[in-house]
Amino acid sequence: MASRPPEWGLNGLYALVVPEGLSAVEAGKGLAEHAEADEEAREKRLNRTVSIFEAALLAVVAVLAAWSGYAAAKFSTDSSLDLARASADRAQANAANLDALNSLNFDLATFNDWFTAYVAHDTSSMAIAEKRFTPNFDRAFRAWEATDPAVNPHAPPGPTYMPQYRQPQKVQAAVLNAKATADYNAGEKDGANSDSYVRTTVYLATVLFLAGIGSHFTYRNIRYGLAGVGSAILLVAIILLAAAPKPV
Repeated sequence: MASRPPEWGLNGLYALVVPEGLSAVEAGKGLAEHAEADEEAREKRLNRTVSIFEAALLAVVAVLAAWSGYAAAKFSTDSSLDLARASADRAQANAANLDALNSLNFDLATFNDWFTAYVAHDTSSMAIAEKRFTPNFDRAFRAWEATDPAVNPHAPPGPTYMPQYRQPQKVQAAVLNAKATADYNAGEKDGANSDSYVRTTVYLATVLFLAGIGSHFTYRNIRYGLAGVGSAILLVAIILLAAAPKPV
């Protein structure tokens, strides 16, 4: 039998008109069941919303964590290569410096032989010593002789003090040392960038943990709290990733 619409009661409110054949107890039970069903549907909607948010959070964090891990590995590799190049450049610079020192010692030894013969007025020994001069030293020696050092008090002390005396090994060593310093600084910077990305990856891993463990709680407020903390940490991680230098 169809029920009638509610009617106004004495107190001005709708009064429930109980259908014929249905007791007040049965009607109250039906309303309670209906209210319980509405509450259950509401709970399901809220839980579904939280689950969707957690799933979206996990997806975003997974992508960012993959990128952060890649960037950390790339900068770490670049740092290792830069430091290796710096070490190789430094070794080559030391070798060039040693060559320059050996060349200088040889030139000084031959000049000492020449000067000893000069003091002894031994022209034959002087000629032999001059034949042993390296082309670089011989050029500087001729320029030094032109200053008449025997009578000129302002003449340089020796050929090695002349601008014509050049040691290309020393120039090469200086260039290699500068390159080694630049490579070392680049490697140090790349290492710091790698450490920064590793730190950000740890933040993102924390978000993954919070979002993953939140789904195991039935108490929704705990899930809200974990999702909120995870979102805050994710925001910090995003800011760090945006400000960090990008790998080439």
